[in-house]
Amino acid sequence: MNPVEKAIWFIEGHFAENITLDDIAASAGLSRFYMSRAFAVFTGCPVSGYLRGRRLTEAAKVLCNGAPDILCVALEAGYNSHEAFTRAFRDQFGFTPEQVRAQGNVENIQLVEALKMDESFIIDLETPRTVDGRAMLIAGIGARYNCETSKAIPSQWQRFAPYIGHVSGQVGDVCYGVCCNSDDENNFDYIAGVEVRDFSNLPEEFSRVRIPALKYLVFAHRDHISTIRSTMMTIWGKYLPESGHEVADAPNFERYGPEFDPRTGNGGLEVWIPIKA
Repeated sequence: MNPVEKAIWFIEGHFAENITLDDIAASAGLSRFYMSRAFAVFTGCPVSGYLRGRRLTEAAKVLCNGAPDILCVALEAGYNSHEAFTRAFRDQFGFTPEQVRAQGNVENIQLVEALKMDESFIIDLETPRTVDGRAMLIAGIGARYNCETSKAIPSQWQRFAPYIGHVSGQVGDVCYGVCCNSDDENNFDYIAGVEVRDFSNLPEEFSRVRIPALKYLVFAHRDHISTIRSTMMTIWGKYLPESGHEVADAPNFERYGPEFDPRTGNGGLEVWIPIKA
């Protein structure tokens, strides 16, 4: 099994217990940071969201069968009070536990069933090259995303396109898509930008990020931009855990050289993943 499959197996066997992200990461032999990123790339949802959804889904099934004591159901789902359980349940499904118990079925709520990994996305990667990356300052249009809202990233590039070549202090003709400031829920900042000499005289709406001088694995993605998810899934779910490299808790980014055509999505790009030396 790849690390994400191991994590899913562990969650399915232990979600009724008081397990944490650290426990899940340890079950797959990964760091907390790596587990959060790999799970989200591979499944489209954060680890904590999946764990919460599985607990509440099983609770909903118990409730629709007429469980008499909602507090007992809450405790079995990992919640220490009726109020906390009700709040989480309503946030997840849009109904209270009492409403689901009263209706006697779960046909009108979106349950979170056990994930089954889709290995069809795994592709053959070119062997990445190792690069000692230099420190850079990146500035551009930024936004914060989660697994669902990240589908809006292409429109973010559309908003940034008129600035390309006209940014004060721009260095070169390469664009960067930088992922940074991620959390355990896999919320992250994404900056569509360019390298600049300094952060002065930039538009007020611009975001800024400092890229440290680190060692990187650089992966080539030569196909159309629409297939980038397959490359990302293979990098995070297969190549990295099998390589023995330890991913650094630092920004990772896509590098779009002058050969990339943003109008057609052709030309290829590079994915730069920071690793510990």
